[in-house]
Amino acid sequence: MISPPRSFAQIDVFTAQSGMGNPVAVVLDSAGLSDDAMQRFARWTNLSETTFVLPPTDARADYRLRIFAPGGELPFAGHPTLGSCHAWLAAGGAPKSPERIVQQCAKGLIDIRRDGERLAFAAPPSKYGEPLPAVLAQVVQAIGVNTAHILRAQVLDNGPVFMALQLDSASTVLALEPDHARLARLKQNVGVVGRYSSGQTRLPSTQSNHTAGTGEPLVEVRAFVPLMDINEDPITGSLNASLAQWLIEAGELPSRYVAAQGTVLGRAGRVHVERDAHGQVWVGGDSVTVVRGEVML
Repeated sequence: MISPPRSFAQIDVFTAQSGMGNPVAVVLDSAGLSDDAMQRFARWTNLSETTFVLPPTDARADYRLRIFAPGGELPFAGHPTLGSCHAWLAAGGAPKSPERIVQQCAKGLIDIRRDGERLAFAAPPSKYGEPLPAVLAQVVQAIGVNTAHILRAQVLDNGPVFMALQLDSASTVLALEPDHARLARLKQNVGVVGRYSSGQTRLPSTQSNHTAGTGEPLVEVRAFVPLMDINEDPITGSLNASLAQWLIEAGELPSRYVAAQGTVLGRAGRVHVERDAHGQVWVGGDSVTVVRGEVML
């Protein structure tokens, strides 16, 4: 039996220039698709996430979203949230409120606001936990960092769970050469962040043309995600959200900053973070449509 065509878009997120961010595949008309069909298509796209837009089951939401990585479904993820909202709006989606788009997902209701041409999501609450010393020691060995370079460590959970490490500099973050097979055996997603020092070069000069107008980054972030069946995620909204909640509260980062991610993968992701006067962290960035058409599932 031949399935009817379904509207489809592929969006590059956290960039205004296609090919420099993190792509997400978005099936805009997913009614009637089984879980198996969604998972199969997510493995086929071979992207870090593929999303499926559905009618909401909560009257407060504008649409419902299911998010699949190659390795399974996620309750929430950041760049798929922004990319899917971008695609939904571009396809004629009309939010109930002119000020907010409300996404329903397994994590709950996620507010998304327009920030000029950018979209930003309200970071859901994160759970915190102290890493087990034995597990932390193995993770440190697997990513190849000297313990002298680690400022603090925390387990962060806002849907995806990360062992998060604040390192002493962006240079230390960029120099990491993790043993991905070992991380997979440990079954640990690992996020790392380090600040740029004043005057430090953010990107190789050959990539400098991609940074114009995006804002100078304060930190560099990397995400190693074996639990999603990928080695390194180019740009990770959920991790940046948890890092911001953790490190702004700790006084390590200001209430407004830009994070760079994807540098070692040849990307130039820019994640715009802000904690508002009410304590809500917003995570946003540019998005651009790269592919628009139909898929047969």
